[in-house]
Amino acid sequence: MRSIIIPAHNEEAVIARGLAALTAGAADGEQEVIVVCNGCTDATADAARAFESAGVTVIETTVASKTHALNLGDRAASGFPRFFVDADVVIPRESVAVIAKYMAEHDTLAAAPAAQMDLAGCDRLVRWYYDVDLRLPSSRYGIGCAGVYVLSEKGRRRFDEFPPIVADDAFVRLQFRPEERVRIASVSSVVAAPRTFRELIAVMTRVHFGNTELRKRAPHLWENNGEGNRKTLLGLAKRPAMWPKVATYSWVKIVARLRSHWRYTRARHTIWERDETARRAAAAVPAEGG
Repeated sequence: MRSIIIPAHNEEAVIARGLAALTAGAADGEQEVIVVCNGCTDATADAARAFESAGVTVIETTVASKTHALNLGDRAASGFPRFFVDADVVIPRESVAVIAKYMAEHDTLAAAPAAQMDLAGCDRLVRWYYDVDLRLPSSRYGIGCAGVYVLSEKGRRRFDEFPPIVADDAFVRLQFRPEERVRIASVSSVVAAPRTFRELIAVMTRVHFGNTELRKRAPHLWENNGEGNRKTLLGLAKRPAMWPKVATYSWVKIVARLRSHWRYTRARHTIWERDETARRAAAAVPAEGG
């Protein structure tokens, strides 16, 4: 039986959408889904409990920390492979089953689906940014922008607990050499992109903050990072049609790095910048309980 752990902080608008996809058609004993509501001030827990009959367990904690929630869910989980899924990401149960089967057949330590960016309603500059980003090697590292990573029992033994850091996905990815982690391109998770350019800057600031924090705390892990983006980015910059998009991508990266550096040097380590535009849009989409 596989385990699926979902940390959720004020995800009332999106949690039902993801749980509906994960539980549709699930057989008894096929999987366990654990939603860890951390520091919620909305109805996330109630929305998740609507799926209890579909095998969803809800844990609540007053601590508003994603890594604390990951640890609570990890301790409560009993199965492998173990899926760690962001609450705002949608991945169908069928895709989860494909990943679990692949890992069992190939003795895979760590895996993730491909990322399918939902760009509906996004500003043009946001679309331009992702048109570049999704062409880069970093989008194919094996664990990263999909909002889902999966560990076998052996892979989970690579580290003890999730440390109190922002970049939990990077921390997990860098436990494994590039050849030890797999991006399963035949399945994908749907990740809602920020709708506005301002929200994109905020989200990327958080990403760079997390990477800076991780580099300071565990510099030795970065030898597992994989191929860099520079060569591909320079190649894209030689194509006139891509100039506005490469310029947009570069501007976002520069601003996000400057903002994250400013926050890090001022010891603002409690940064919690996430995209709210996609969550507000999702609030209008109904999802039925299990």
